[in-house]
Amino acid sequence: MNATVSTVPATSATSATDGADGADGALRRPATAEGRRLLDAIGGCLDEVRAGARVNHRDGRFPTAVFDRFRDHGILGGTVPAELGGLGVGRLHDTAVALAALGEADPSTALALHVQFSRGLTLTYEWRHGRPAVRPLAERLLRAMARGDALVCGAVKDHRDAVTELAPDGEGGYLLSGRKTMVSMGPVATHFVVSAQLPAAGAPPDLVAPVVRRDTPGLTVVDGWDPLGMRASGTVDVVFDRCPVPAGDVFARGRVGARDDAVLAGQTVSSCSMLGIYVGAAQAARDTAVGHVRDRGGEPPAAVCTLVADVDARLFAVRATVAAALTEVDRVSADTSLEPGERGRQMMTAFQCAKMTVNSLAPALVDDCLTVVGGAAYTAGHPLARLARDVRASWFMQPYTYPDGVGYLSGQALKLDRDNNYVSTRAGGHRS
Repeated sequence: MNATVSTVPATSATSATDGADGADGALRRPATAEGRRLLDAIGGCLDEVRAGARVNHRDGRFPTAVFDRFRDHGILGGTVPAELGGLGVGRLHDTAVALAALGEADPSTALALHVQFSRGLTLTYEWRHGRPAVRPLAERLLRAMARGDALVCGAVKDHRDAVTELAPDGEGGYLLSGRKTMVSMGPVATHFVVSAQLPAAGAPPDLVAPVVRRDTPGLTVVDGWDPLGMRASGTVDVVFDRCPVPAGDVFARGRVGARDDAVLAGQTVSSCSMLGIYVGAAQAARDTAVGHVRDRGGEPPAAVCTLVADVDARLFAVRATVAAALTEVDRVSADTSLEPGERGRQMMTAFQCAKMTVNSLAPALVDDCLTVVGGAAYTAGHPLARLARDVRASWFMQPYTYPDGVGYLSGQALKLDRDNNYVSTRAGGHRS
């Protein structure tokens, strides 16, 4: 479920502003031609996604055949620039529209694809604006993603008390050791972008993100997680045992304790479009419940009518809030006149306000849909039972989990002095 963070906004000024007036305010229609092409491509795969969703959820099985279809349709390069062979989607709004459509069919599949889209967005910034030493690495990965040859996971969360560290190998390269957990799309991943610490003599460690191929000696994918929801997302652990990493395959991510809010821009870009998945899940729950009431015929009881009205009102609020936040993030991301820390805070604040709204309204909406359908939905194989589990996942995903999100938003409102970089904060906690 992790998404590797970047220290900078990943949307370009051009892609973030083109067609800004085309955003419809309800997260239903892409704002750009690139977004429409991506949505059309995903639409051609939705029947296959729906057909396998129930069994994949039951068995915790990753939809490998669906990802083969995504490759055939060019979807794996959806957020790769067109000049590198991708579909060229650069707006977070349009990425979220595509994920919402896929989330209606199966939130697990949408979550896994989000991992690939996130990498395309952040690597695009590295290619265009990163240090000269890492631009060739970013371009190589992006071109491979566009061809469908690279499926790139972010690996952020350390396993329990583990600390993932990068150490010099004495020959100009590095060795990576540690263990990451909750890494989605793992069964088909070809590359992992890993959040790690690089010890520095007499100073706090540097935060770095080495890129590690799946076939690297010492890398093991451990597929044994048995989650409550998002069971088909391919969420795994990855173990690194002195994995060799070339010096040119490492992205810099600042320093532990540096307290630079500029990093919030990249963290927002990496994760904000994921909100579309939960919009899609809420829409699917609503349609299931309303379809059930219509199929029964006759005049529904007053309580059922009240629940249906509340469901539609909350769904409208969720869609409008997420659409507004994504449009704002796209706008601020392109505003290079802002001080970098202020830009990061504005982007993250819009994201977190929307995330907290989704976390509150979407699960309650799905619960009411369960009530409308009644006991028939209280079985493991019912679509609403699956959606009720899947929609809860947003609460636990960084940035931020619910407690951290409360801390961030309250800190902004009350002007509290805090380190808002959750990666740095975690790393500092490991060292204490």
